[in-house]
Amino acid sequence: MKLSATFRSAKIPRALPPKSGEPAAAAAASASGSCASGNPSAEAAKGKAGLGWCVYLIASSRIPRTYVGVTTDFPRRLRQHNGELKGGAKASSAGRPWNLACLIEGFVNRSEACEFESKWKNISRKMARKRSEPSMTSFLQHRDMALSRVKNDLACSHLKIKWHSS
Repeated sequence: MKLSATFRSAKIPRALPPKSGEPAAAAAASASGSCASGNPSAEAAKGKAGLGWCVYLIASSRIPRTYVGVTTDFPRRLRQHNGELKGGAKASSAGRPWNLACLIEGFVNRSEACEFESKWKNISRKMARKRSEPSMTSFLQHRDMALSRVKNDLACSHLKIKWHSS
């Protein structure tokens, strides 16, 4: 007796998504600002696929907290994090207002930017922290040390890394 005959699938068959070579799928995939979700943003519909990907580090000006993210339009994304525009990450709502600490540009595609972002976050999480009073300087130093490790692990010679002081 076959299991497939006994336990039939109740799934309703649906059409396959368009292949990545088709223009609509390419525009939607390239303009979304999140690595985790596949939902295209409003900008995707407007065709902002020509912009380059960047990874950014923002620092709260109120509490000692940092946030790392990926986008194609950093000024818009910062306004979202600061609550001026709809769509900022929930994780960043508590630290408003946010200021740019580091911007890394020159990624070939979304996949490369997301890999870099993920590696930076994971290394930051796993690295030991100093047991001193938490300050923004110590948080930024911690992220900088993690960034140095990411640069050793990945091919980053083509990237433009710029630290900003507030």
